[in-house]
Amino acid sequence: MSLSGFTTPWWFLLLLVVAALVGGYVWAQKRARKETLRFSNLAVLDRVAPKRQGWPKHVPAALLAVAMILLTVALSGPTAEQRIPRNRATVMLTVDVSLSMMAKDVEPSRLEAAKVAAKEFADKLTPGINLGLVSFAGTATVMVMPTTDRAGVKQAIDNLSLSEATATGDGINASMSAIDSFGKMVGGPGGAPPARIVLMADGGQTIPRDLNAPRGAYTKAGEAKKAGIPITTISFGTDYGTIDIEGQSQPVEVDDEAMEEIAGLSGGEFHKAASAEQLRRVYDTLGEQIGYEIKHTDASRPWLVLGTLAAIVAAVLSLLLGRRLP
Repeated sequence: MSLSGFTTPWWFLLLLVVAALVGGYVWAQKRARKETLRFSNLAVLDRVAPKRQGWPKHVPAALLAVAMILLTVALSGPTAEQRIPRNRATVMLTVDVSLSMMAKDVEPSRLEAAKVAAKEFADKLTPGINLGLVSFAGTATVMVMPTTDRAGVKQAIDNLSLSEATATGDGINASMSAIDSFGKMVGGPGGAPPARIVLMADGGQTIPRDLNAPRGAYTKAGEAKKAGIPITTISFGTDYGTIDIEGQSQPVEVDDEAMEEIAGLSGGEFHKAASAEQLRRVYDTLGEQIGYEIKHTDASRPWLVLGTLAAIVAAVLSLLLGRRLP
């Protein structure tokens, strides 16, 4: 039973009628008592008056008042918040496959840990979500267009391979293009389904260096906001990650600041994951947020049932106690 909202609250005006009836009942009981006390011969009154029942005789009337209150609440259209799986939405999983993802600060490596978590994310998404995959390094590639076929997406995740450079803006742009194309194919009278980009990266953008350039991540994040596509960013890795290039160790620190800014510019959320376990938790959270929505649904049935039962019990008790309806 819930009272989180009402669709027709004006029905509560009936409670004034209930209050008036209760007041009338109390007045009638007091008046009847006064009329009885006016009987002059109390000895005869004791013989002819019915035996007093005390408070039980008021139970049917009280139950009837409760029934009227419950039925009034039912008529007012109470609603309840309910967690419902989304039946249409698009998510583009956009994964950084630059060389920095070979760092082993997250075992067995950033990329391998990301693959495991991404596949678990795909498995846990509700069936109504269309999931696509984009990989990006120096360029971006749409690996899988949005689909409900989780097996195909997981196969593509397994096939992710490393490459040089990081063009984060291109990855965002490719994801938006895939969402736009898919939306045009499936969009009906209600328009294209709501969409979101989940961007997982570990390092700063290198192509172009300027994040505000036309191809830059900040510019593309702004375009995503205008298109109504929030970007949820996951900054994956630690500040002490390193990779070996031609025998030399190079640090590959995560760029949390840039990832947080991308999320903010697009109207999305930023998450930090410094381990495989943290990454799984982030994906679990996203699965709950993306796969389900909170809707207000009709909750009048319990009130209607209880009100009807209270009215029936009131009628039965009234007949048993006084052989009349209250």
